[in-house]
Amino acid sequence: MPLAQQLTDPVAYHGEGAVWFAGWGGLKWVDMLAGDILSLDAGSGAVTRLHVGSPVAAMVRPRVGAGFVVATERGFSVWGLEGPEWSTPDLWESAERRRFNEGGCDPSGALLCGSLSYDRVEGAGEVWRLGLDGSTERLFGGVTISNGLGFTADGSRMFYVDSRTRRVDVFDVDGTELVDRRPFVKIAEGVGNPDGLTVDAQGGVWVALYGGSAVHHYDAEGNLADVITLPATKVTSCTFGGEDLSTLYITTSRENLPDDEQPVAGSVFHAEVGVAGLPVRCCAL
Repeated sequence: MPLAQQLTDPVAYHGEGAVWFAGWGGLKWVDMLAGDILSLDAGSGAVTRLHVGSPVAAMVRPRVGAGFVVATERGFSVWGLEGPEWSTPDLWESAERRRFNEGGCDPSGALLCGSLSYDRVEGAGEVWRLGLDGSTERLFGGVTISNGLGFTADGSRMFYVDSRTRRVDVFDVDGTELVDRRPFVKIAEGVGNPDGLTVDAQGGVWVALYGGSAVHHYDAEGNLADVITLPATKVTSCTFGGEDLSTLYITTSRENLPDDEQPVAGSVFHAEVGVAGLPVRCCAL
């Protein structure tokens, strides 16, 4: 089994949303509840923070050209090299007590992100799309903890996690439509809840297990192929990076942990897994 090694100090309370992009120098992730985007300097190992003005979702993605797009608590914010350029209106009222959580770009460069309620109300979450013209569209609702999503290399399928179901589901992609949702794998009881995910170049899916101290790798047929264990319980996201995209970067959280428990929780870990990932899709806004 691949071994995960600690890469950073425990710099995040609730680390999430790892993404690697050579154009911005490597790895970024979020300290979600603090509203910070974290960046790792590949040379020095230093971690810097950028505050975005609200609790940030577990998602930041590079833009075509320069800058990035981030999902904030209730909308999307588009940043250039000089700072924020524009934001969408809030997509729901604060009284609804919901926030965006996890997402990613589809093959066209549009941005998808799902939500959850702070009180984890069943079925209160939704998945939204930020279109190439800046418009927003609700794709579907009825989810409880909308989490990781990712597309195959050819863009024909999207894998998706609603953590409460304990499944990774798969959709077919028909133009801009997501159709024929069905289970891809069921996560067994007692091994943690599925959280963020990433897709490799062979169509396999790597799933972070919150509460499970592990990342599970399922091959393109849904068979469990690898288990990467970590010394932190709350594993939140994973992404491929490095020069040949064969290094798996893994974020962890220390949310609700006592100060004297799991001192490495909140760190980023990495593992050489012998499988190449897919380059991150850039947002085309």
